[in-house]
Amino acid sequence: MNRSTCSTIEKLYTRRDVLQRSACGFGWLAFAGMAGRTALSAQSTQTQGPLAPKVPTLPQRAKRVIFLCMSGAPSHVDLLDYKPRLNRDTGKPGPRAGSQLLGSKWRFSQHGQSGHWMSELLPKLAQQADKLCIVPSMQTDLPAHPQAFIKLHTGTAQFVRPSMGAWTLYGLGTENQNLPGFVSLTPPSGFGGATNYGSSFLPAIYQGTRIGQNDRPIRHASVANLQGRSSRSDQRAELDFIQTLNRDKQNRDSVNPDVEGVIQSYELAFRMQQEMPQVLDISRETSVTQHAYGIDKDPTDDMGRKCLLARRLVEAGVRFVEITHGNWDHHFDLNNKLQKSCREVDQPIAALLADLEQRDLLRDTLVVWTGEFGRTPYAEGQDGRDHNTKAFTMWMAGGGIKPGITYGRSDDYGYEAVENPVQIADLHATILATLGLDHKALTYRHAGRDFRLTDVKGNVIEEIMI
Repeated sequence: MNRSTCSTIEKLYTRRDVLQRSACGFGWLAFAGMAGRTALSAQSTQTQGPLAPKVPTLPQRAKRVIFLCMSGAPSHVDLLDYKPRLNRDTGKPGPRAGSQLLGSKWRFSQHGQSGHWMSELLPKLAQQADKLCIVPSMQTDLPAHPQAFIKLHTGTAQFVRPSMGAWTLYGLGTENQNLPGFVSLTPPSGFGGATNYGSSFLPAIYQGTRIGQNDRPIRHASVANLQGRSSRSDQRAELDFIQTLNRDKQNRDSVNPDVEGVIQSYELAFRMQQEMPQVLDISRETSVTQHAYGIDKDPTDDMGRKCLLARRLVEAGVRFVEITHGNWDHHFDLNNKLQKSCREVDQPIAALLADLEQRDLLRDTLVVWTGEFGRTPYAEGQDGRDHNTKAFTMWMAGGGIKPGITYGRSDDYGYEAVENPVQIADLHATILATLGLDHKALTYRHAGRDFRLTDVKGNVIEEIMI
């Protein structure tokens, strides 16, 4: 550039003008880069589908989750939160006016190198003590089952929101395109029903696939219309015709999430016919494995089948599997009912942990066990416990969680968390963090604002993560 040309430019543009225009240019370059990445992401979603595996935003410790939901709220002071002072003070006035303290009727002892105190009601699980991270300082703010249950699954009971499994699938996609990424085994029809495994305003493809119902044995459960009578080529032809009508409807409406959800779910259902029946067929397992889970004997058959199915599902690439077991709502006859509930789940859950470890799946599979709240240290009637939201116990294993530790503490009666209290939003944030998802960044735009599982709350419990 010669001197006369530079002189002409100086007359046309001041130094400030040049800087302003350059800055706009830099901004445009940045915008173009972001727009390009967005376009590539959208193109990837269109070509691979919304369930395509996604890259986690944080270091990933767990690739999948098995969520063991004990519906009705197990009594933590009788199972995993040892309170010798409560036992000594049985019959004395409790924290609520007119109440009397009720010590545990079962013996506690320490297990493994961790020294976890565990009830004699869980002898098989106690053998897996060193795998467990026990958190006796859980809290929630809702004392009624339906609301607390929904909050445990969606983060709120005030509005219909996507479930934890749906958020997980939205954030990570699935590892097997021929299977649903989120499966809920025998969820309750009450306590919010489908809300607990629904997708709410997230695309419908992220909702859970229900298998069975909580008040019926899973032995008799099936996925409706999984295997049609027509040949695969005939089914494909029929589906292509139906999808043509669906896409015509979608094109006329411009944007219709419901139609898009139908299109995607039909395609998934067609693909499921190849693989799902084999995954659900536990007869493919050895008799030794089935025996370990307690299958074909009482009272462990039902939970044993569910735990074995959960292992088979995550092994096949399903991202999130929930098992619901209940009823743990022991307001009376605690002595008999709690023993019955524990006998149903103790062996199957212990077998699940051992099986996952043997198959080298536990290191990147997060297992979570909890109810929606706990039970009171004082008696309800002669032999029962009421709801307690101020303290309850959950445990986690595998998936980047430190094994053999206890985090937090409740008071001497197990009535209230007094050290490192953990809220539901903290639990959700931590589960997402193990999966490599930042709970603050995992958002979805709806009704003019960005929503997330933890809303405006939640802290990752870094202390329990490897």
